[in-house]
Amino acid sequence: MAKVNIKIEGIPFEVEAGLTILEAAKACGFEIPSLCAFNHGECSKGSCRVCLVEATGARGLVASCVYPVAEGMEITISSPKATAARRTSVELLLSNHNKNCQQCEKNGNCELLHVAKITGARDDVYQGAQTKTTVDKISPSIMRDTSKCILCGRCVERCKNAHGLGILGFEKRGFETIVAPAENRSFAKSPCILCGQCVSVCPTGALMEVSEIAKVDEAMKAGKYVVVQTAPAVRAALGEEFGMPIGSLVTGKMVSALKRLGFKKVFDTNFAADLTIMEEATELLGRIQNGGKLPMITSCSPGWVNYAEYNYGDLLGHLSSCKSPHEMFGAILKSYYCEKNGIDPKDMFVVSIMPCTAKKYEKERSELSVNGLQDVDAVLTTRELGKLIKRSGINFTKLPDSEFDNDIVGDYTGAGVIFGTTGGVMEAALRTAAFKLTGEELGKAELCEVRGLQGIKEASYTLGGVTVNIAVAHGMKNAKVLLDEIRAGNSKYHFIEIMGCPGGCVAGGGQPYVKPCFLPNEDADILDTYKTKRANALYQEDASKALRVSHKNPQIIALYEEYLGEPNSHKAHELLHTTYASKEKFSD
Repeated sequence: MAKVNIKIEGIPFEVEAGLTILEAAKACGFEIPSLCAFNHGECSKGSCRVCLVEATGARGLVASCVYPVAEGMEITISSPKATAARRTSVELLLSNHNKNCQQCEKNGNCELLHVAKITGARDDVYQGAQTKTTVDKISPSIMRDTSKCILCGRCVERCKNAHGLGILGFEKRGFETIVAPAENRSFAKSPCILCGQCVSVCPTGALMEVSEIAKVDEAMKAGKYVVVQTAPAVRAALGEEFGMPIGSLVTGKMVSALKRLGFKKVFDTNFAADLTIMEEATELLGRIQNGGKLPMITSCSPGWVNYAEYNYGDLLGHLSSCKSPHEMFGAILKSYYCEKNGIDPKDMFVVSIMPCTAKKYEKERSELSVNGLQDVDAVLTTRELGKLIKRSGINFTKLPDSEFDNDIVGDYTGAGVIFGTTGGVMEAALRTAAFKLTGEELGKAELCEVRGLQGIKEASYTLGGVTVNIAVAHGMKNAKVLLDEIRAGNSKYHFIEIMGCPGGCVAGGGQPYVKPCFLPNEDADILDTYKTKRANALYQEDASKALRVSHKNPQIIALYEEYLGEPNSHKAHELLHTTYASKEKFSD
């Protein structure tokens, strides 16, 4: 790589050619205040003008996030002219910003407030008319408040980069410019998949999940039998809400906190992940052996299901009919568990702690109900659980480790744990599919071919004389490649796993924010490694379990013997399976 010689604040450095001034400064140990690169790396470059510096060869001040270094360039960050300009840029952003910071859901994670403090921005220096506000709270998953939007464009870029979609864009012009779905529609009136990736990168409170904390509070006050289940990815990230290193595995402390919060029972969604594998592996083998529609595609990710219904209605028959694990668990709790414990299902209130904002929409689907009762009553994100714990005065890092409740349901295997990362569902399913085909366990539980963050992973396995071709994709941009092959009749696969969020659930839209400006003790490359660190925490728990295959979970075995009969039985289909419908059109 070619090098260039530059000076920053009068100090000579040799840096790689092609870097922006902001990147070069970072590499040389300087922090230029900014709202884009090194805070999250996705924005409409140069739009906010916060990272202005002086540079020789340039006419006036330049935005360091877009201006490249050049041989002999001298860069000045701390001159009165540069510091005043950066302060003015932030003050102008604040002049059109709703500054109800105390009530803002992003309080404590607001990057605008952070950079205002660094630049010394003064309040109300510039006063005047403000852009007309749109507040969109119609969707059950994501809310949008344009009074807090600073037009950085991060959400726009994330939607493109993760999914190849353009749900959000710049609407109107000039002072009236806002970021919104086309024609300033609600998320509920657009083909948004509700994954929440836009929320993850928003620097302010302009985009947030729709909170259901009050709904849970009301259920507890009303005397409902309130139970909670937690998705596997939550345990790999919740600790970050309390200053613990990224990738800390906090399963036991999480259970202790939930019990102290007053839930009647604290279950692990991994039980239902094992149940999903029993149903899904059986469905796959049935399709292979009986000439069913192939490839079969997993259906655990509601963001992916939304994408399929909007964009690939002709391929919905390829999706597994299995409900997602937390919905399966809700159905089992309100039937089998209630019957066994003499509880009226109408009195049970099921709360799911999920890494995903799309799960909030999923629980509302009419298809996910039994006997007029929704399988799940409320969904809280990992971030919302963090708020609940903090609100209750619980010292999370000092909590002892506790065990999940597992009276007739709730026990789980290592296969259920790895559902939270890309490739995990595939790996868990193949562990059981191999046994069902051959009557023997795989030589090793780890299937490394489906692990890692490569956009599309593929492999072939010979199981009982049957060759099974598989593929794994995460993020809709990658999924589209495989879906277009199916549509064209060129797919060679039998089984495909698709997850909506890049990296899988560990990087879901409801997980703790990963913003380096608030994580000074993390590695410099944290934006590249946080998904891997969280995934490794799940693989760690998988490896620690005595049982690592779903078909050996004793409670799953008992559930079939006592209640469901066998996987894919009539009873199982009533409770654990669903249907999908095209959403190619939506009304105003």
